[in-house]
Amino acid sequence: MLRPICSRFALSCCVVLASTLILAQPAAAQKRVALVIGNSAYAHAGVLANPANDAQVIATALQDQGFEVLLGLDLDKRGFDGKVRDFSRVLSEADAGIFFYAGHALQVLGRNYLVPIDGALKSERDLDFETVGLDFILKQMELEREGKTNIVFLDACRDNPLARNLARSMGTRSAGVGRGLAQVQAGVGTFIAYSTQPGNVALDGEERNSPFTAALAKTIREPGRNLTAVMIDVRKQVLDATGGKQVPWDHSALTGDFYFHLASAPGVLPKPGQPDSAQALQERLRQLEEQRKADQQQTLGLMRLEQLKERLRQLDETSRADQQRIFDTYRKYDNAKDRSALHREIGGIQMEMARRGSQQKALRDEITKLEAEIGPKQEAQGGSK
Repeated sequence: MLRPICSRFALSCCVVLASTLILAQPAAAQKRVALVIGNSAYAHAGVLANPANDAQVIATALQDQGFEVLLGLDLDKRGFDGKVRDFSRVLSEADAGIFFYAGHALQVLGRNYLVPIDGALKSERDLDFETVGLDFILKQMELEREGKTNIVFLDACRDNPLARNLARSMGTRSAGVGRGLAQVQAGVGTFIAYSTQPGNVALDGEERNSPFTAALAKTIREPGRNLTAVMIDVRKQVLDATGGKQVPWDHSALTGDFYFHLASAPGVLPKPGQPDSAQALQERLRQLEEQRKADQQQTLGLMRLEQLKERLRQLDETSRADQQRIFDTYRKYDNAKDRSALHREIGGIQMEMARRGSQQKALRDEITKLEAEIGPKQEAQGGSK
């Protein structure tokens, strides 16, 4: 009797082992590739402190999660084009592709351009010859990859002297050179994250890495988080690091969940003690969605708060200028015999100041109310302009 029991036991062990291998195979079999570029040593725009360091730390973090990484540091136009071509070739067989870029970039007439280290941009024509269009990279990532995942991280919204030089050369068309980067409407299956909201400038920070990259490199290593949860945490860390001045932004057209840490993705066998039921998974997704909505509301609130403070600052400056106008008007009519013109002019300025005072009071009330809604921690971070 002992031999049949042992045989049945051995057969059961084989079945369990085979099931384990089958369940774990989809995650292990995924091919995931990344192109990571960091440009610091600009020939015509000064050296940037962080992008090369940013690229290296992101490359390491992605390699630790099983990505095949193509790393490019301080690339000129030819080198940049070559890396994109190499990336496009390995993408054809990849289930997921990530593009990370740190360095100078600019938007012109609603299009985003990434700048190699030898870019000079003396005229609008140079854009086609000296930069790499973001839309071109997105096309390579999406081409013949229906149903695959594409993720783009742009830590490139820095204050850009090349953009200012280009704007001066464009004359009446200079309005087309926007601040920061333009928001991109991604194709299906693509996720794009900016280090700050579109049209704004990001901070390099005072550490080895920018606030956005430091938060991203740390968070993608943490198991059990999908891309939505990663970006929520990154956004909070950057808000903390910049005192509420920089708000990472993203646009998603993904059709499924994405996990950097594959071992913690749904469908992979859970670790001992980890909930594996469909009900637990649904509850976790519900919590993440609620957290995402709350974070989005807080982000919008912070942006609104900054806009109100900026408007109040402008009104305060105008009022100070009006006080100077009153002083100058008194001096202008100092020797005049007819003081009626003086009183009319002073009266007009004072009426403008009174109307503006009402606007300033309304703004201050709204700022106070919004700061109370956001909370004391975020209020302290945001500060006053």
